[in-house]
Amino acid sequence: MSLLLDIRDLDKRFGGLHVTRGVSFQLHAGDRLALIGPNGAGKTTLVNQVSGVLRPDAGEIWLRGENVTRLGQAQRVRLGLARTFQITTLAPQLPVQRQIEMALFEREGLGGRAWRSVDAYPALNAEAQALLQRFGLRAHAATPTEDLAYGEQRLVEMALALALRPKVLLLDEPMAGVPRGDGARLLAALDSLPRDLAVLIIEHDMDLVFRFASRIVVLAEGAVLADGSPDDIRRDPKVRAAYLGTPA
Repeated sequence: MSLLLDIRDLDKRFGGLHVTRGVSFQLHAGDRLALIGPNGAGKTTLVNQVSGVLRPDAGEIWLRGENVTRLGQAQRVRLGLARTFQITTLAPQLPVQRQIEMALFEREGLGGRAWRSVDAYPALNAEAQALLQRFGLRAHAATPTEDLAYGEQRLVEMALALALRPKVLLLDEPMAGVPRGDGARLLAALDSLPRDLAVLIIEHDMDLVFRFASRIVVLAEGAVLADGSPDDIRRDPKVRAAYLGTPA
């Protein structure tokens, strides 16, 4: 499988707080990697560095063979990186379908024409309809996102990320705040992601982690504590002591 994301010795400090400490790992096409660890372990700070929200103090980020450490978020998106956030960042009063259409326009370099109906672009219209169908949002196409249940808002975020046709997708706690009754729809959406897409997920729901991930990286105090298969992580005494608990 081709190497898509190469994280090399990332370090980040905020004053005297050392948040990430020499973090390294790789993502290949088709990988399903879970990033877990106690609260304050540095998980979101790490993803913010990878996506370009924060600049690392040391280390490098390589995306599809290009050093993107000093590139901005938009440039990384154009190279194939997309993400969702812990707290939804949707336009609250804009209908679901319109938000998806705008993402498609931006991807195709048609942002200046976003005022036009997507009907003028049959291929993009078909793609918007396919995304609504994939994430079970057809019935909500004309609904402003502020009127959706929180779990449905999470599905819209995933649809927007997929509209960018990423090669690497970062999901920051997709189940956070989602009622248990909506969890099955999110799990189905995760299972439907393209098989060649590299996915990194931050999640505290261990049932989801061990079901979804083929590999798990454990962070503790900003450093990689363990990196291995779900079975390796379950059996690792360091992980059980630091995070999963001795009965795990």
